[in-house]
Amino acid sequence: MIYPKRKNIKEETRHRLVIVGSKNPVKISCADKAFHAAFDTAFIVEGVNASSEIEDQPFGDEQTYLGANNRAKNAKKIFPEADFWVGIEGGIEEKEGEMSAFAWVVVLDRDDRMGKAKTAVFFLPAVISDLVRGGLELGAANDRFFQEENSKQGDGAVGLLTNGAINRKEYYKQAVILALIPFLNEPLYP
Repeated sequence: MIYPKRKNIKEETRHRLVIVGSKNPVKISCADKAFHAAFDTAFIVEGVNASSEIEDQPFGDEQTYLGANNRAKNAKKIFPEADFWVGIEGGIEEKEGEMSAFAWVVVLDRDDRMGKAKTAVFFLPAVISDLVRGGLELGAANDRFFQEENSKQGDGAVGLLTNGAINRKEYYKQAVILALIPFLNEPLYP
């Protein structure tokens, strides 16, 4: 197969607007960093309160993906003048008595194309898992155990459990970049 010549992404994406389906500063910042890293140009990145239309604590891969997809779609309804809309949703899943955490990212563009990616998965300690099983959201469970305040708008579980070696912003940024692959390689993703 002959690879088509790549377009000059920088020229085509000048002054584009990205709307993130959340007012969470971590999600807005990671999207900002991801778009600038992937496209090597300037973007304006803003957040809006877009509903995920799911429970506050998504459980399972399917529900978490649905939440990210709904956030992107609802952000597009709220601010249809943008060029890209991003939905990021963190979730948990339980298998064989162990609870893991992850997030889904969905990116939409004006042409109704979609990019999607999932973060790496990490396992939660039993003490946090027990708090979540008891009805707390993961962020609230982290706050209670680590004696933090609003950790989900900071480093989150991944930052707390890695002692800051991986913060939530970097954790999500990689997945946002991976969700941008179809937009970076349009001929391969018709």
